[in-house]
Amino acid sequence: MIDSVSWTQAAASLVLVALTMVIGWWLRLGITRQLLIAAARAAVQLVAVGVLFGVIVSSSQAIALAWLWVIVMVVVTAMVARRRAPQLPNGPLIAALAVVATVGLCLLVVFGLDIIDYEPVNLIVVAGITIGNTLPALVLGAKQTVNAAVVERGQIEALMALGLSMMQIVQQVGGPIARLALVPQIERTNVVGLIALPGAMTGLLLAGVAPRDAVLVQLVVMYLVLGAVALSVVVTVALGIRSLFTPALTLLPVEELQPPPSKRPRR
Repeated sequence: MIDSVSWTQAAASLVLVALTMVIGWWLRLGITRQLLIAAARAAVQLVAVGVLFGVIVSSSQAIALAWLWVIVMVVVTAMVARRRAPQLPNGPLIAALAVVATVGLCLLVVFGLDIIDYEPVNLIVVAGITIGNTLPALVLGAKQTVNAAVVERGQIEALMALGLSMMQIVQQVGGPIARLALVPQIERTNVVGLIALPGAMTGLLLAGVAPRDAVLVQLVVMYLVLGAVALSVVVTVALGIRSLFTPALTLLPVEELQPPPSKRPRR
């Protein structure tokens, strides 16, 4: 069991990061700055989260503050989706709808079935796990949707010329996109317990929880995450494909779907 972790011990865990930074600097791999920024951001963000958790737990409006935190996470997700897939029309709205649907269902299952207690910290943790796992697949689905409208434009227009409905076009075009976006999460699920021990189960075991209880909790979390990722991808791809068409059911011009040219710095 873990009683407490000191700041010194936490700093010591950076040894692998520091070693990689040194080797990367020596080999001129260009990764030192990225590792440094990532490590620094993680520290600042986690410390801030710890402080906020303390404020929420001690507040008389803990539940309201927890829901406010969840709303902020949804808004940030929409902003990140907009930044990483800016060419998708209505991208932030689609991302927000996908996240709200998945998080809402996950919270309903977890708290509605009384799997864990309905408490502020639990609310934030469940929502955070769901959104954190959903975001990468959601962004990948959004990017691939826009890419399909550019690369496979002729095929989509041929399907339209054949008289296929919007639903049929989503089925024809969206299938490969959804399967590709779900590959990372499905692969992680396939190898769970074989070559990877999930974080929730590991944390519970380290905290002294009985293995059976830790496994059951992890099973619930894993199924909810898999379903949330899959649902968010399906919603993003379906709504994303529909957003690529004008009201006259013609594809948006290619120029609107391509990223803006990168600006080269002046010498």
